[in-house]
Amino acid sequence: MMPAAKERSSKPVGSSTGKATKKTACPSAQGSKQAYSHWLMKSEPESRFEKGADVKFGIEDLKAQPNQTACWDGVRNYQIVKEAYPDHTQFDKKDPHYDSSSTKENPKWSMVDVQFVRMTKRFIPLSELKAHYQAHRASGGPLKDMTLFTRQRLSVQPLTDEEFEFVLSLEEKPS
Repeated sequence: MMPAAKERSSKPVGSSTGKATKKTACPSAQGSKQAYSHWLMKSEPESRFEKGADVKFGIEDLKAQPNQTACWDGVRNYQIVKEAYPDHTQFDKKDPHYDSSSTKENPKWSMVDVQFVRMTKRFIPLSELKAHYQAHRASGGPLKDMTLFTRQRLSVQPLTDEEFEFVLSLEEKPS
């Protein structure tokens, strides 16, 4: 898992889990209003081809962008689209994110911008987060409901302040 790579939400903190930070009021999966200030983003740090185009984009790619900022295309997590704008790639037949059912009058895909903030002091592997998640499910710890493990298919996932602080605390601990 890579840090705040190519998702557009706001200011990511890089690590093995990318996070974007920005206060926004967003509907939660249960339909109630929840304010999220941090987002975890999964990216493609290894080359992978879709429709003939390499969709690789990891934290190092984000750091190499002007102002260390890039747009994150193909976002379908509607919790973050409040600060999003229509993804122009959905209209380009040559682009891997082309969607023939999307129109400029009714776009289905959104983009958000993310900006690199920093790397964590150490790589925090998914296996380590999963071990904490499983322990916290039993004990009621901060990662007990972490979206990374409850809705795994999302590439952009909200983090509560408690989850974010716990994940950041891991950078100070030996692996």
